[in-house]
Amino acid sequence: METEPARMTAAEASALIQSRKMSCEELVRSCLARIAARDAEVKAWLRLDPDYVLRRARELDKLPSKGPLHGLPWGVKDVIDTADYPTTQNSPIYDEFRVGRDAAPVAVVRGSGSLILGKTDTVEFASFGRKALTRNPYNPAHTPGGSSSGSGAAVGDFQVPLGFGTQTGGSHIRPASFNGIYGMKPTWNRVSREGLRMSSITLDTIGWYGRSVEDLIIVAEAFRIPRDPIPVSVKGLRVGLCRSPVWREIEPAGELALNTAAKRLTDAGAIVEELELPEPFSRLHAAHMVIAESEGAAAFLPEYINANALLATPLRERVENVLQITAKQLVEAYTLADQCRPVLDGMFGPKLDVILTPSSKGEAPEGLHTTGDAVFNKMWTLMHGPNVGIPVCFGSTGLPVGVTLLGPQMADQRLLAIAATCAPVIDTEPEARKRRLWPN
Repeated sequence: METEPARMTAAEASALIQSRKMSCEELVRSCLARIAARDAEVKAWLRLDPDYVLRRARELDKLPSKGPLHGLPWGVKDVIDTADYPTTQNSPIYDEFRVGRDAAPVAVVRGSGSLILGKTDTVEFASFGRKALTRNPYNPAHTPGGSSSGSGAAVGDFQVPLGFGTQTGGSHIRPASFNGIYGMKPTWNRVSREGLRMSSITLDTIGWYGRSVEDLIIVAEAFRIPRDPIPVSVKGLRVGLCRSPVWREIEPAGELALNTAAKRLTDAGAIVEELELPEPFSRLHAAHMVIAESEGAAAFLPEYINANALLATPLRERVENVLQITAKQLVEAYTLADQCRPVLDGMFGPKLDVILTPSSKGEAPEGLHTTGDAVFNKMWTLMHGPNVGIPVCFGSTGLPVGVTLLGPQMADQRLLAIAATCAPVIDTEPEARKRRLWPN
């Protein structure tokens, strides 16, 4: 085999497994070797049992293929339940806590023949409190982002081809940018959240990571998001360049990534035009905060009552409503979001195929005390439409930076088709990222 299996995209590995040119065991052994070599520095994993997963890999190799996901290993963010590992939420309250069953999305991929490699580190409850120990694979002095810290870093560092993350603000798309990988945040609630520890019923969304758009597509198909049959051409594609109402927060690397992606698309024949959002959209960032805080207060009330001393201070303060958010403010936030969603969806059509916007302020910040700022993600999470994160370039400190493509609600398959066509134009350095992390 010319390429080390762990270096492959999920789609490349799938093709070899389907043709019986590579076994699940070979792929898993390669991933475990990469983890053994790198995870003492990256620290992506909370739980992983090599002997157990090798036994499971051999069992999968005995079975007829169940489809493209058969034999592919996954990292699962440790706020998502798995039958075979504890779900600790990275909280002392749930140390060694075993649910004993798979969350719905885990059950879907496991039932499609995938192998759950292990549980990846996360910010406590995917919210506030303890940070993950995970480090950015490109520079361990920098964050990998969060709260999907371990999943983003594990996929980015070639330790596992696929990973589940979650997003309440920017917890999925931002780590995709920081770790130089592809991320899919589907339309809100299109993928069941049963078995996810939620902090906001209005915002929380389960997504997945890969190293190509095709990786994202083969996972989407398992969730009954079909492959779009209508061809897409970059030439003539109408792209709305949306700097968003929080553009003042952009950093040089974030601006570079957005402008570079726009220029590459323009040079390839796309029609890229500035997209200005109407005034109400400027209030969505504040509305997101009100909803996240208020729904978080309800979500963490059980821990507040039963394990108060172990609950992180920011989460106790949510329950205590230290920001003094009123019922009127919450209703107004819900109403604003409800009004803006159809307005945004209505922008797509003959004059607009896709929106291009930043995935992050810029490169991953230095230090593990932070996971970065979700300022460029929160509004889009609240709008409930699908997002695809695509790597673009490296910033001045040598860390990757990406952009996001957005579509209207329930148009996930069309957005993935557009992303598949645009990605080779936007992302011209996949081999450079590979050489940075795995030079030999």
